[in-house]
Amino acid sequence: MELIDGKKIAAIIKGEIAREVERLTDKGLKRPHLAAILVGDDPASHTYVNSKSKACQEVGFESSSYKLPYDVSEKELLETVDFINNDQEIDGLIVQLPLPEHIDNHKVIEAIRPEKDVDGFHPVNVGRTAIGLPSYVSATPYGILELIMRSGIETTGKNCVILGRSNIVGKPMAVLMSRNEEPGNATVTICHSKTKDLKSVTSKADILIVAIGKPGFVTADMVKEGAVVIDVGIHRIESDKTKSGFRLIGDVKFDEVAAKASHITPVPGGVGPMTIVSLLMNTLKASKKEIYPGIDRL
Repeated sequence: MELIDGKKIAAIIKGEIAREVERLTDKGLKRPHLAAILVGDDPASHTYVNSKSKACQEVGFESSSYKLPYDVSEKELLETVDFINNDQEIDGLIVQLPLPEHIDNHKVIEAIRPEKDVDGFHPVNVGRTAIGLPSYVSATPYGILELIMRSGIETTGKNCVILGRSNIVGKPMAVLMSRNEEPGNATVTICHSKTKDLKSVTSKADILIVAIGKPGFVTADMVKEGAVVIDVGIHRIESDKTKSGFRLIGDVKFDEVAAKASHITPVPGGVGPMTIVSLLMNTLKASKKEIYPGIDRL
């Protein structure tokens, strides 16, 4: 079994990005700038946004955070998005999800200009990804692709099963793994809560990507011998073996599945670090206008 060390790979990519930023600034160009909007006081969201700000600092990006109260109106939030859309200094914008129930997530996401949508959630970017045009790919799937590629895992002709059909991970992951390039060229099956005889499907997977949101859901009897297992889940559970009283686990029962897998991602330290790095990669592309070179609406 080979551990896919997302933390190590993320550090390598950060080094590559930092060198590119240095090259840009040496030429007199501005540093890439990522802005984040955070609504409310959810501790996990605050931690995530702070991690993004720290990552920006590590690679030489500028970063801005716009923190709004939980009861902010949808109109005020959209005005903030519009303000950032029109700020020439800001290259990428993310709105931390989930948003409060009184705000329409889709309306907010669609308000972000596609050329600044470094989260890859805007319908324009989702559509461009689906038909194979250059786009900002959703951060988690983008990170998984990098893990697969940099770990030397072959995907062409492989049977890839994806547990979970979310717009953020499952659906874009299916598109990316079936595209006509490497990583890709896999035969893809998406499983979900209505899939019958789930074990018979997952146990045939050469590559199993798990984003089902249930702690320890995937057990050894659901996994093919020698499979590549990518665990997207992360859950905080009580533990009497840690000083904090809690520990993090994924959607996969790591110890028993690792004994059968050829490659597996740990939790933490697997997919998680790559998600933030993917945002950095997208923001760098945005600053260089690689995806939308002909757009200059500012």
